[in-house]
Amino acid sequence: MTLPVTGVYCAAATPVKADLSPDLAAFTAHCHQLLTDGCDGVALLGTTGEANSFGLAERRALLEAAIEAGLPPTRLMPGTGVNAAPETIDLTRHALALGMNRVVMLPPSYYKGVSDEGLFRAYAQIIETIADSRLQIILYHIPQISGVPISHDLIARLVAVFPETVVGIKDSAGKLDNMLEIIARFPGFSVLAGADPLLLPLMKAGGAGCITATSNLVGADLATVFKGANDIAMKDAVAAAQSRINANRDLSNSYTQLPAIKAMIASRYGQVGWTRLRPPLVSLTSDELADLRGRLLAIGGTVKEFAQ
Repeated sequence: MTLPVTGVYCAAATPVKADLSPDLAAFTAHCHQLLTDGCDGVALLGTTGEANSFGLAERRALLEAAIEAGLPPTRLMPGTGVNAAPETIDLTRHALALGMNRVVMLPPSYYKGVSDEGLFRAYAQIIETIADSRLQIILYHIPQISGVPISHDLIARLVAVFPETVVGIKDSAGKLDNMLEIIARFPGFSVLAGADPLLLPLMKAGGAGCITATSNLVGADLATVFKGANDIAMKDAVAAAQSRINANRDLSNSYTQLPAIKAMIASRYGQVGWTRLRPPLVSLTSDELADLRGRLLAIGGTVKEFAQ
């Protein structure tokens, strides 16, 4: 069965300048590199992209910069879900106007313990107000951060009412069983792993791909796993790629993940500015950064000297 959305999508990090404004030039250069690495697309303005620390105007500017830099809109999948429906609608319409028809959409998440009925109404309001047949929504299930899980019954109702619009889910809860149950219950629905180590078992079970943070660094390896998961001739190549993926993932998780990912990107490019984050997130300490760079070198990562 053909799935509507497949492939390796990078949950792209967002560089910021010394004044903490988005560094549009560094961001678009990174997105181009991700596609060169072998990523099928870029899922910008998600958790790894610190999206919830950026205002609406900044988010729109990042999308516009991506298009102006020549990135194909069909390979971009921005996060557009925020707490207020009018703002989600505005961001999604802006993405559509730029040619980006696929978005990753968080549920409204300020209020906890809300019902599936409430979440259905929230998504329905957005979809019906936008009323654009081009729109494809990937639901974003990350309950450990949002506090608002997306249940299978909610998926069932959304798919029944909006079958051409609600086409998949990014599952970042880290529970393979949950993803396997979604695959079994909803044939033709794209299930994308939010955790790099789960891409391989997910693909073997009929999954659609992944949207992950470590693909900022090992997109080529994730592409190998995606393409070769069910190809016995690629078994050794897939195993080697998975080993590198796991090593990078484990290293990033040895610290607070987002500062670590950005420090690893900084080391890849030799650009210390990549280590900056927007508050309330903070960069690694100088000792942590030195330790990470040493450990990154030990696992075969790229560690360039920082430009002065």
